Amino acid sequence: MKTIRRERRPLGSAIAVALVVALSQALGGCANLLPRGSSEVHSGFKSFEEARAALERIEPYHTTAAELRELGFDLQASANVRQIPYPEVITLLAPNPSIPLPMLDTGVRDCIEARQACRAYQFSMGRQARRREGAFLPDFLNFRRTTEITGWRFQGLVVMRDGVVLLRSYGGEPQIKQTEYQSNPLGPLQPAGEATGALLTR
Repeated sequence: MKTIRRERRPLGSAIAVALVVALSQALGGCANLLPRGSSEVHSGFKSFEEARAALERIEPYHTTAAELRELGFDLQASANVRQIPYPEVITLLAPNPSIPLPMLDTGVRDCIEARQACRAYQFSMGRQARRREGAFLPDFLNFRRTTEITGWRFQGLVVMRDGVVLLRSYGGEPQIKQTEYQSNPLGPLQPAGEATGALLTR
C-alpha cells in the first residue's frame, strides 16, 4: 500500500498569511480607522434653535442682567461672551453715519445717546464635527481624502444700558453641512513635491 505524505506548511507561515489577509480586509473597507474630530464652544444650548428660542425670550426695555443669566446668557461667567468696545458698538449698530438719528431703531438710538453707559455683548456658541469618509488606503496614503463637516454656529448680540436690555439680535448657521475634497497625485510624496516646487520657484 502506498502511503500519501502531505506536506505541512510551517505554523509561522500560516499565521503570517492569516494576518496579511485580515489586515488587507480591514484596511480595504473599514471606515472606522479614519480620523474624526470635533470642536465645541461650550454653552447651555444643544442646537441653534434652542439658543435662538432663548434669545427671543429677551424683552427689550424689560429684561435685566439677572434675567439674562436665567435664560442662559451670563454676562460674567460665560466663557463664550465678548464685551464690545463702545466705538465698535456704534460702527456695528449704525454703520451708515448719513442716516439721521430719529430714523434709527429705538434701541440703537438710545445706545448712541447713552454713550459710554451703553454696553454690548456678543455670545458665540456652536459645535462642529469633522469625519473623514471613503476607503482607508487612499486616505492613509494621502492620495484622496474626503471630509464631511457638520454642526451649527450661533451668534447673539445683546445691547444694554443701566443693566436693562435695549435690543437683541442674532445670526449664524443653523445647520452646517459641508464636504471637503482633497486629491494628491503624489500621495505620501505630495508634501515633499510641493516643498521642492516652492524652492525651485524662488
